[in-house]
Amino acid sequence: MLSDADLHALLDARHGDPFSVLGLHADVDGALWVRALLPGATAVVVHDAATGRRIAPLALRDGRGLFEGKLPRRRQRFDYRLQVAWADGHEGRYADAYAFGPLIADADLHYLGEGTHLRPFEVMGALPCTLGEGVHAVAGVRFAVWAPNARRVSVVGGFNGWDGRRHPMRSRGGSGVWELFVPHAALGDAYQFEIVAADGRLLPLKADPYARASQHPPAQASVVAELPPPKPLPAGRAAANARTAPMTIYELHAGSWRRHPDGSPHDWDTLAAALPAYVADLGFTHIELMPITEHPFSGSWGYQTLGLYAVTARFGPPEAFSRFVDACHAHGLGVLLDWVPAHFPSDAFGLAQFDGSALYEYADPREGFHKDWNTLIYNFARLEVRGFLAGSALYWVERFGVDGLRVDAVASMLYRDYSRNAGEWVPNVHGGRENLEAISLLQRVNEVLGAECPGAITVAEESTAYAGVSSPTWAGGLGFHYKWNMGWMHDTLAYMAQDPVHRRWHHDKMSFGLVYAWSEKFVLPISHDEVVHGKGSLLGKMPGDPADPAQWQRFANLRAYLGFMWGHPGKKLLFMGQEFAQPTEWDDNAELPWALLGDARHAGVQGLVRDLNRLHRERPALHRLDAEPAGFEWIDAQDAEHSVYAWLRHDGEGGRVLVVCNFTPVPRHGWRLGVPEGAGAWRERLNTDSVHYGGGNLGNGLGPIGVEPVPAQGRAQSIVLTLPPLAAVYLEPDR
Repeated sequence: MLSDADLHALLDARHGDPFSVLGLHADVDGALWVRALLPGATAVVVHDAATGRRIAPLALRDGRGLFEGKLPRRRQRFDYRLQVAWADGHEGRYADAYAFGPLIADADLHYLGEGTHLRPFEVMGALPCTLGEGVHAVAGVRFAVWAPNARRVSVVGGFNGWDGRRHPMRSRGGSGVWELFVPHAALGDAYQFEIVAADGRLLPLKADPYARASQHPPAQASVVAELPPPKPLPAGRAAANARTAPMTIYELHAGSWRRHPDGSPHDWDTLAAALPAYVADLGFTHIELMPITEHPFSGSWGYQTLGLYAVTARFGPPEAFSRFVDACHAHGLGVLLDWVPAHFPSDAFGLAQFDGSALYEYADPREGFHKDWNTLIYNFARLEVRGFLAGSALYWVERFGVDGLRVDAVASMLYRDYSRNAGEWVPNVHGGRENLEAISLLQRVNEVLGAECPGAITVAEESTAYAGVSSPTWAGGLGFHYKWNMGWMHDTLAYMAQDPVHRRWHHDKMSFGLVYAWSEKFVLPISHDEVVHGKGSLLGKMPGDPADPAQWQRFANLRAYLGFMWGHPGKKLLFMGQEFAQPTEWDDNAELPWALLGDARHAGVQGLVRDLNRLHRERPALHRLDAEPAGFEWIDAQDAEHSVYAWLRHDGEGGRVLVVCNFTPVPRHGWRLGVPEGAGAWRERLNTDSVHYGGGNLGNGLGPIGVEPVPAQGRAQSIVLTLPPLAAVYLEPDR
């Protein structure tokens, strides 16, 4: 019989090795005993699984639910079931969780400990599976969690009445992994982990770090979900993601793009029926979703996530999100996900002090706490944490077929002194400020995705002058495909905010980006960050006469800025609502103000974005050499007096597009501009002042513009243009 010490340890839920005492065991004489801990049961009988024959009842050793009994005439182990009568009157027959041996292979544990397991999500978390065959087959869920400093770990859920005594887990020794196969758990079951810390404290129930689904916030439990099968990128997506391909990105927040009349957000299937068609009609090549990983606080927009493997329950189950990705691909759109490996919130049910110790986070707050966001920083030096993060990146790309990840807050990862004063940070081993472990993690993530998911891309939101963000890792870079050009965004928006009469004093802000344009492979971002927290909308940043009810200057400035942006080297990103000149800040609790499209001014901006995207796709000169100096040539960058800029874009095969911007409200008639030799005439292809976009329709007409042998801007020949006020004009050689 079970010793009193073991009995009380089990009933007090503090036994560290439940498999040594529960289940089927032989005594010193070779006789077999069965023990089961089933609080709430009134009777337990052992049955032979193969024959269904009753073998023996178990005696109630303790009224708190410990049953045990010696089996008659049994000397060999066998497969059995427990027939259980419960106090509420119902009965059930169950396989015994403590009849199964270890399920995670030693090799998997080794690679998890090294942080080199490519797919830890195949081992950890809640994995529905069936063990055995025929009459011995048992369906259930294998749970596994990493908690190396825990004294005891139990999995709790509806399948055991949320009772931590029912299913204490098996420790896999030095790996720190705890596992258990629960026979009667199933898809859709809610669960958490009950953990006793090394010092005996019972911690708050913890969500599964590797959960693939969760309850809808504010509920906190994880949910058993299928492991999605691998889903390769569709044919043609790799070419669409290539550096030489056109790329214009529509950034969006899934919960506030559109909403139902009652104010509730659309789910993935409803979004799939409308959103991809809308974005494709506007000519964008990709969408970028703000984080869709599970997060407790909606106001964080997903950037404070606690479920790096879980699709948020706000918009439906994981399989619905997979269908949404398919719908985007069917419309020719790539899908990029915002991914946040930099930090996580300190909610008690999450990763913070997961096993009673600083496990996922740095222990020292000088390394492990973000003052700006009141969040915790992942311990990038810990091998198991590195594997957890790298595995998450691979999971989203490999299992949902998305085109890539935009990695948030990279700057905060790269530097130990990020947003910290002297004395508030810990130098690296060389005494420097760089976080060497975070740097090597980012390199590993990009290498793994490059090797395992060819054609997928990664984009860094990185705001410093760190060198080589988009350079390959073999050359010492971080290995991203693109970097957000935050400097370009800040400079150009600061210029546009100036009254045109003052712009001559800020002329270099629009041209400075070309000084460093080839140092990285850039995305030009006008993101959600620029239209929140008192920054106003993109339209709201534009100057104009407040007494003018038509606001023609404000709309003209915006159209000119979009024309400048689409003509500038670099991939493009525009946040939702800005494509039709939303006049107010983005509100994540309401849908976009779609009624504005009934106003010709707003509809005109939308039409301009559509035509800019079309021209961008159709003219290789506007995208093929985005990241190479051969793709760009200044015609005039010095005319501060008139706030005029002119440049050429080249495709490397003779194709050229001329972009001219006039950032004053003064029309420029007879404007002579030098052009390269080789074209007999030029023709206007797009004019942001067109009446179709809500402009005054001043421009150069539809006919050819002849080249004259008159020198200008250092060139032997020139053309004479009409430059509309506050407008951008695109021209190309007449064919």
